[in-house]
Amino acid sequence: MANLRTSMDASFYDLNIATPQTLHGTVRSIPGEPTPLDGACASKLLRMQQLSLLGNGFPLGIIPSYAPPLFSSSSSQKESGSLSLQTLWLKEPKEKWWLGLVSQLRPIKLLSSVKTEALRADSAVPRFKRAVKKLLDPSFYSFGLCSHLDLSESTSVLLNVEHDGQHKKQRTKGILHHKLPNHDITLEAAWPELFVDRNNKYWEMPMSLSLDCLSLVSESGLRYRFGIHQNGGTAKAVDLVDGQPPASLTPGVCAKAAFSYEKSKDLWRKPETKEDLTLVKTKRGEYRNTAYDLRMKEPHATVSGIFGGTCEAWLSGKRSPFGADLFGSICFAIQHGKFRKAYGDLTRFDARLDVSSASALVRGVSNHLTSSSVLPRLNLSLQQQIAGPVVFRVSSKVALDSRSPRIEDVIYSLNYSLRYLGSGKVVAWYSPKRNEAMVEMRVFEF
Repeated sequence: MANLRTSMDASFYDLNIATPQTLHGTVRSIPGEPTPLDGACASKLLRMQQLSLLGNGFPLGIIPSYAPPLFSSSSSQKESGSLSLQTLWLKEPKEKWWLGLVSQLRPIKLLSSVKTEALRADSAVPRFKRAVKKLLDPSFYSFGLCSHLDLSESTSVLLNVEHDGQHKKQRTKGILHHKLPNHDITLEAAWPELFVDRNNKYWEMPMSLSLDCLSLVSESGLRYRFGIHQNGGTAKAVDLVDGQPPASLTPGVCAKAAFSYEKSKDLWRKPETKEDLTLVKTKRGEYRNTAYDLRMKEPHATVSGIFGGTCEAWLSGKRSPFGADLFGSICFAIQHGKFRKAYGDLTRFDARLDVSSASALVRGVSNHLTSSSVLPRLNLSLQQQIAGPVVFRVSSKVALDSRSPRIEDVIYSLNYSLRYLGSGKVVAWYSPKRNEAMVEMRVFEF
């Protein structure tokens, strides 16, 4: 089924969205806004680990991405998208410690600039010297250093520092994660932090600090979390965005708590049998005919739902001191095929209806408002096997306006499932609205 828990995460603080705009490959969704597409959520693997694994399948270990550059509101011109190439220069994977140095190059812009410089008439400086100087211009390069250390079996520390040569900007993020028997505790700090709103526009917060306690999902389906979050400084628009920052990015300190209850029921399911796991003989030997993805091994039709609530108290800042709200999602998923054969063995459809703010929806209906912030969203996802482990997926989000439902976002992707990982895949996706494309490694996701 679709990831229902994004409904709760989107109302809190820590829902990461995949993006090539940062070297660590993530940006935060804005708390309290409509739930983003499942296809937009970032991988659970560190970008450094992704590049290490993806490098084995790409020439010279170079992984491409595509994104328009981000500009501040003072910029006078907006450039079109550009190709970027990422690679992992330094990799020191130890038993309890990961260290990686990531570099990024914008080749098309670099070559265009070198060509322009070489053809420009300037008798004072030789053309070759000018071209070499442009080749060494740091504005075409970005570098990031990432370190992940396991202090114990239950505690880990992540530190990520990256420098964007084009905008001469540095980003730093630190995360301390501690596992308890039934809870996860996370302390996270970033300066600055990059957020993306429901219109896929970016906002930069000078400093973001949060402490969060999350319960594991119980057998009953109950889950809860609580924490405190601080926004330091005033959020600034990037990419020529006009208007005031979203309310959740108001400077100040906010204490927040949330709970959710999740339930799922199969309308029908065809369980895996011993016949499905027969041995297949090939020239390279025998192997067991397991599904390309263990989470998609059984045809089924399932209805699932989640509902919950949030309450918050602003300890400082200019927001209302108290607030509470309800959210919920209901999902229908149907799958044909067992994802084992070379062709025609997987067709899957997911439909999820999200209500991110029940109070805003009630006020909008009673006052006959059609603000996009109060409308329910319908998230649709269709997956179709092309050949073997290759699956095409299209995900879309529709705002259910009573006058005219409209598509707010679409993401297209090609997924290559890695059978030896159980439920892992390489994903190449493209977002027309953000004009971004990226290659990721994902695990235990649909």
